[in-house]
Amino acid sequence: MNSDRRSLLGAGLAASLLGATRLSAQTPPPSAPEGPPPGLPQPIETIDLWPGGAPGMPAQPPVEQVEERSADPLVADRAVRGITVPRLSVFRPDRPNGGAVLLIPGGGYRHVVVDKEGYEMARWLSARGFTAFVLFYRLPYDGWAAGPDVCLSDAQRAMRIIRQRHRDFALDPERVAAMGFSAGGHLCADLATRFAQRTYDPVDEADRLGARPVCAAPVYPVMAMQAPHAHPGSRERLLGPSPSAALEAAHSPHRNVPRDAPPFFILHAEDDDVVPVENSLLLRAALKAQGVAVETHLFRHGGHGFGLRKATGKPVAAWPELWRDWARGTGLG
Repeated sequence: MNSDRRSLLGAGLAASLLGATRLSAQTPPPSAPEGPPPGLPQPIETIDLWPGGAPGMPAQPPVEQVEERSADPLVADRAVRGITVPRLSVFRPDRPNGGAVLLIPGGGYRHVVVDKEGYEMARWLSARGFTAFVLFYRLPYDGWAAGPDVCLSDAQRAMRIIRQRHRDFALDPERVAAMGFSAGGHLCADLATRFAQRTYDPVDEADRLGARPVCAAPVYPVMAMQAPHAHPGSRERLLGPSPSAALEAAHSPHRNVPRDAPPFFILHAEDDDVVPVENSLLLRAALKAQGVAVETHLFRHGGHGFGLRKATGKPVAAWPELWRDWARGTGLG
């Protein structure tokens, strides 16, 4: 990893001195007008990524809105759009094991899923000792100056903030992983292949730290930005209606794999009728070509967007433990 331990320790000390002040001033987690669903723990701790506000604000900023898509009052399925304050929702374990996971929910770059690919996985991880950080990232079609790099800017900044504040969360700054789902899987893979690319101007000491995750797990990921395998909605919202071949290549993670990319865990269902399984196969082939360690799990059934809740009762339900066993060998623990 290309982060310097001395810088990490100094940044962590500064963060611990400012911790109480920063916690009190953070933007609350996204919430629907009717409030959070009953019965399950909700995050009470958030971290705003950009202390002076997110860079490159559109001339007409979007308005954050949360939609509850579930008809069952006991099963939440919220989606948030119009994010102007990108932030992390934090799930602390009772007994931290020193590892952390940056969770990147999907939503086709149209919105960011809150529960199914965010909070549910965060609860699963925190119950097993990992500190989980759910990323609510800006959406590229909202007109941010960074354009299609705006999501990667938030993901890079999130990794650096987690490392900077490792003392606040009893973390080893070298043991921060990334996991993403669908379009969030694309962003996860983008982070794990373009971690060293400068996508924003540094704003503070955190930006001296590395953004490379110790390992990456894109789950049923969007990958290709070219036909025939591209997910049309994600492609258009990320790149616009008529992107150039160069722009497509720049935002197809399998075409940008460096030799120092972290180990990958790839998961997909072969009957996925939204994001073709070929997206994962393209990524696997590119990683193998560069000599990057990769473990791939393809399940016959599962469809798209199974996360945890839709995997129940199917063979694909084994995937979280498969990931956990694999992660032990990457240094995450």
